[in-house]
Formats: sequence, C-alpha cells, structure tokens
Amino acid sequence: MNLTKIHGLHPSPFHISQTTVSKPSLFFPHLSSPPTHKAKFSLSLNSLSTSTLPSKSPISPVKHRFVSRVSRHVRTLRVGALSWESEGERSTDDTSTYLEDLTPDGEVYKKTLRLVECSMFAALGGLAYLLSSSLAIENYFGCFFALPIVFSSMRWGMVAGRKTMVATATLLLVLSGPVKALTYLLMHGLLGLTMGSLWRSRASWRVSIPLSAFVRAIGAMGYVVTYSFLIRENILALITINIHASLTYALTALGLYSIPSMNTIYAIFGTLLLFNCGFFVFLLHLLYSLFFTKLGMKGSLTLPRWLEKAT
Repeated sequence: MNLTKIHGLHPSPFHISQTTVSKPSLFFPHLSSPPTHKAKFSLSLNSLSTSTLPSKSPISPVKHRFVSRVSRHVRTLRVGALSWESEGERSTDDTSTYLEDLTPDGEVYKKTLRLVECSMFAALGGLAYLLSSSLAIENYFGCFFALPIVFSSMRWGMVAGRKTMVATATLLLVLSGPVKALTYLLMHGLLGLTMGSLWRSRASWRVSIPLSAFVRAIGAMGYVVTYSFLIRENILALITINIHASLTYALTALGLYSIPSMNTIYAIFGTLLLFNCGFFVFLLHLLYSLFFTKLGMKGSLTLPRWLEKAT
C-alpha cells in the first residue's frame, strides 16, 4: 500500500533537492551552486593557489606565513651556498698562488733566499773582520773581507751587495764601535761593492781593475784622514815628508843636488798609492775568479783569454 496516496502527497524529488541544497547555503555560500563537473575542476585549480582562497578562512594566513618563511629560508640557503662556493674558489685560488710562490721559481722563495744569503754573508764578513782585527792577523786575511759582498752582488745584483755591506757595517758598529765599522767600509766595503757591480754587469778586467783600484785609493785616503782626526796628527803630512826625505837622499846618492817640489812629492805619492791599490785589486781579481770557477759560476764571469784557457 502506497503511503503517499493515503496522505495525498505527491513525490517531488526536484523540490526536495532544492530544499536540501538551499538550507546549507546560508552557512556555506560556496556550495550554493550546483556541483557540476566544471565547477569541480575550477575548484580543484583554485585550491592549489593561495590567492583564490577565501579571505575569511582561518587557515590561509598560516599557510601564507609558512610559505613565505620557507621561501625566505630557501633564498637564504641559496645565497649561502653561492657565497660558500665563491669563498671556496677564492681560497683555492689563494692556496694555489701561495704554493706557486713557494716553488723554487716563485717570487716569495727568491726574496726569502736573497734575504737569508745576504744576512749570512754579512754575519760571516763581520765576524771574520772582527776576529782578524782582534787577533792582529788582519794583514793575512785582508783579501777575503770583500768576498761576501762580491758574492752577493754576483748572485742577486747591486742592491743585494749594498745590503750586505750595510749589514756588515752595522754589525761591526754594534760589536766594536764606529771606528771599526768605518774602517771596514773604506778599505773593504766600497771595494767589494764596486767589484761585484762591475762583474755583475760583465765588465772586462781592463775596466774593472782601474775603477776598483781608484775606489780602493779613495778608501785608503779616507782611512788616513779618519785616523789623522782621531789621533790629532796629520798623517798625510808625515807621509809626504818621509817621501820628500827619501827622494832627496836618493838624488844626493846619485850625485843630483836638487830638491823636488811639493807638487812632485804629491804626484809621486798618488802614483805609488794607485800602483799599490792596482796590484792589490789585480790579486783579488785573480783569486776571486779562481774561487767562483770552482763554485761553478764560470759562465757569469768575464775572464781574460789567458786565464780562461788556464782554467
């Protein structure tokens, strides 16, 4: 028995569907439209983006903050990774440059080696001169005092030779006072620097021997003037007086009764001084050439033919 016929009611499914859909539309307005397939597709697309979410939903600000924080952290990590990579590449380049400088052909290695050699040669020359002068054997080893300066100039140039000379003079100034330091500079330091610079520039012996002898003579004159000032006595006048007396005695012995003038005495004195210095410098050239040849530095020397054939 049909109950709808008894109560006089007629089935109306469409009216029921409108009633059931229109009541919840008061609380969920987005469900008021019929759920078609197109609406479902648009809803699924809009749900993926945060900009189309309803402004009254309490979940969207949390999602927005979470997404912004995550994106901020991601950007920070990217920037940190890029900076770390750049720092790593920079440190790698610096390490490779540092290792290249420490090679035997590197600039840092050469500067360090030059500094060490100049210091060692200065210490050796200063201590040898100090011990020789203290033990009164300076005349026996005087030919070796200029060798460290010449060696430094031959190895590293005129600047290294000048540094060695200054360092040796400073060491003697500290250990034995200004007189010994000045004596070393005048008698050996300037000579060694001149010889080393001329040999470094590949000058021949015809040029290096006269110039070195002239520098040695100037140093000897400075030495005489210095000691004349220290002892309060004119040593140069004593030397010229002795030369004048010796020359007058020789002329008298030969039967020549003439008195030479002071200009002649000065000329004779200068000639003897240059001859003495020239002979000493020639011996130094010969001795140092043999020494450098034994050390394997013959290619950097300019030797005369007779000496080159002999060695």
